Amino acid sequence: MRGWWQEITGLVLPVDCAGCGRPRTDLCGRCEGLLGGAASARQVRPVPEPQGLPPVWAAGQYGDEVRAVVLAHKERGALGLARPLGAALAGAVRRMGAAGPLLLVPVPSARRAVAQRGHDATARMARAAARELRRQGVQARAAGVLRLLRPVADQTALSGSGRLVNMSGAMAAAGGSRGLLTAAPVVLVDDLMTTGSSLTVAARAVTVAGGRVTGAAVVAGPRDPEVHPDAHHSR
Repeated sequence: MRGWWQEITGLVLPVDCAGCGRPRTDLCGRCEGLLGGAASARQVRPVPEPQGLPPVWAAGQYGDEVRAVVLAHKERGALGLARPLGAALAGAVRRMGAAGPLLLVPVPSARRAVAQRGHDATARMARAAARELRRQGVQARAAGVLRLLRPVADQTALSGSGRLVNMSGAMAAAGGSRGLLTAAPVVLVDDLMTTGSSLTVAARAVTVAGGRVTGAAVVAGPRDPEVHPDAHHSR
């Protein structure tokens, strides 16, 4: 119900750009451009890099406007932003050179967080990315086949190694998903890459289930590989 109401109100009420606040547009051309895509996507690596992290491609660079767009979609329920965010992710997938068929697998969020937000932001972006890839002629589908097995601590104050320990063993493939995971190469999907801990644990979970991770696509990575995005995100 909440998601339906958010989508309807976004259609009938004036909105401001989620990135810069420009009036009467949900996302202005400049901010949409900052999300990047195939032309500007680049490979990013955290420092230090956790063992087992797949190659990660970021559509754009993390900055004020991109942060605002991600948070508007994720935390404030601006569901219409899933399309441009998904297009950015599709651009990162194209840039990594992955050829279809592909299975886009979102990094799972805690059930409590999804319930509080009223939607699963990463899964929504993954579906939008798959649609955009198909529109571009790349055979792709999205499936939320990973699950968190236990609660994890707030990672805000943890180091990269601490986050990896915190997440270790906390994620697994859902029952009955082996067929999906083994049918096509997997591209992990997330909004941001910080320490790489969540993507590393997700990649391990896919591998244990028999799948093959070819890479990961994120909306944004840090400008400087040694400087992580702010602690609001714990990826």
